[in-house]
Amino acid sequence: MCNFAAENNYNDMIGRTIATDIEKDFQSGKIIVITGARQVGKTTLLEDFASRFSKVLKLNCDNYDDRLDLENRRSTELRNLIGNSDFMMIDEAQRVNNIGLTLKILADLKLNIPILVTGSSSFELNNAINEAATGRFFDYRMYPFSFSELANHTSLRDEGRLLEQRILYGSYPDVVNHPDDARRIVTNLANNYLYRDLLEYKGMKKPELLQKLVRALALQIGSEVSYNELAKTLGADKETIENYIDLLEKCFVVFRLSSFSRNMRTEIKKGKKIYFYDNGIRNALITNFAALELRNDKGALWENYLVSERIKKLRNTGDYSQCYFWRTNTQQEIDLIEECDGKMRAYEFKWKDEKAKMPAIFAETYPEATFQVINTVNYRDWLK
Repeated sequence: MCNFAAENNYNDMIGRTIATDIEKDFQSGKIIVITGARQVGKTTLLEDFASRFSKVLKLNCDNYDDRLDLENRRSTELRNLIGNSDFMMIDEAQRVNNIGLTLKILADLKLNIPILVTGSSSFELNNAINEAATGRFFDYRMYPFSFSELANHTSLRDEGRLLEQRILYGSYPDVVNHPDDARRIVTNLANNYLYRDLLEYKGMKKPELLQKLVRALALQIGSEVSYNELAKTLGADKETIENYIDLLEKCFVVFRLSSFSRNMRTEIKKGKKIYFYDNGIRNALITNFAALELRNDKGALWENYLVSERIKKLRNTGDYSQCYFWRTNTQQEIDLIEECDGKMRAYEFKWKDEKAKMPAIFAETYPEATFQVINTVNYRDWLK
């Protein structure tokens, strides 16, 4: 099996977990759609796939001319565009007007070649595809490097040694590949790439509010988020705050965990926590890269790192467990709950090798649930 990957400092390759599954879909006759934030390595992955083929058609839809080649074209025009190509890649496809219809026509041509499409904002691309091309595509989500991908490249021991680097600067490919310049790179990512699609979106009426909101969220990782409180703090209405958070999630900046509730009257039923997909982006937003020993938010950073890395692991390996947090009105809590096929796994996060017990009321209510404390001693096995 080929090792599809991204380059690092040593001119070696860091393999991406989803690459093998994507390759298996080459003969499916369906269009392969890969979404994820800008700069996570989507183009690098496509370029590596393309290197296996002899006649490749590459279209980057950030370029106006490439967009025109795809917009409002008939099937004959698209067939002529592809010609005798044996591989087609369309980068940043959300920039193309009516891209869903274009992809539907491409799929219906049944050209028997891999057609791979990337997008960095699911609110534009997925909506367009779902409306016009339902049943004609497979979709994948791509993240910054996962712990597993990095550990497979080096070793569990080496990746463990770099834990503080990952917690402070994150795991975007360019950051991983150039650790000596990590602060400048991740700050540039946060300032110049993070909101690019979002700020150009027609539904974004108040870009200055977006900047304030994302910083406020960065200061609240690990805590429950109140849309009402955010609205009051930022001088906006609740609906706008909720809409902007939804857009941030669809641009792969943040993700939400809902509170878990089934049986208990004292369980918080409508709570939300918001995490960042990448710790480095979070730290760049609050301009704080101080060493962990000097920080009062170390616990929150640790929690954000573990939750985001666990999400990467689950999704990269095709495990679609639903993830939650759990809390009661009396402040009993569990950091992460995973539920799938009737099985429940509960996790509590500690920085050191500290002991913790499953809350008695949770154990009584959900006796089938397993419980584990994740700390700096055992986290590597949990994420591998």
